[in-house]
Amino acid sequence: MFRDDQTMGFLKDYFTNVTDEAQAPSRQLSSFDRLTEEELEAHLGVYRYGSFCLSDAVRPSYDLEVVPSAGFRHDRYRDPESKSDVPVLMAAASRERIMDTFMELLLPLGQVVDVVLETSHRAQGGAHTDLYREHIDMPILQSVLWDFEDLLVHDGCTGIAVLNPATPQEVQLDEHKLLIVYGEVLTPYESILIDHHVDCREEMKFITEAEHVHSTTEEFIDQFEELKMRLGMDGR
Repeated sequence: MFRDDQTMGFLKDYFTNVTDEAQAPSRQLSSFDRLTEEELEAHLGVYRYGSFCLSDAVRPSYDLEVVPSAGFRHDRYRDPESKSDVPVLMAAASRERIMDTFMELLLPLGQVVDVVLETSHRAQGGAHTDLYREHIDMPILQSVLWDFEDLLVHDGCTGIAVLNPATPQEVQLDEHKLLIVYGEVLTPYESILIDHHVDCREEMKFITEAEHVHSTTEEFIDQFEELKMRLGMDGR
């Protein structure tokens, strides 16, 4: 949960507008600036929107420019190196479905994969660090990740990507707890999402497309360091 000591100072550190975090709006335009501490605490405590539940990792703007909901849509990512467009699935699942859905989305990647951990703990201005591990067996990876379910689902400063460079395909569970799949053949992933009650809604908007805030704790920071060690990753 969001704690009292994570309110106003927390917002200053983790306020972002992510489609382009480098172009985040000025603080004067934030919907949080006009709130009392009581109003802010009440807003951060809301996680249910209809039948959809957010994890503790992120909260939407106070004015609910985007109301959180479940679903997926198709998009395209422009690869800056190859100058080619890569098909993308972007999805949001209710908190009770996030980990199961993510784990099943990993299966089409194959038996040996690469892993990237992303951290923005104690970072400023949307900066983050990526840590890479090559060639890990899928059953071993999934066993480790299940041990860190709470971190992966509820920490707003931890993200993970699993990829098969030979395919190439990639599955992400990002800091906002969105599920993102990159690759030319997306049909198996669409079926998995639908099986987990995440339906196609091409018109949907995601929490990243409006003002929002992230949450983390010292406990999650410690857990991230342990996960990094379990995966054999060095450095910050």
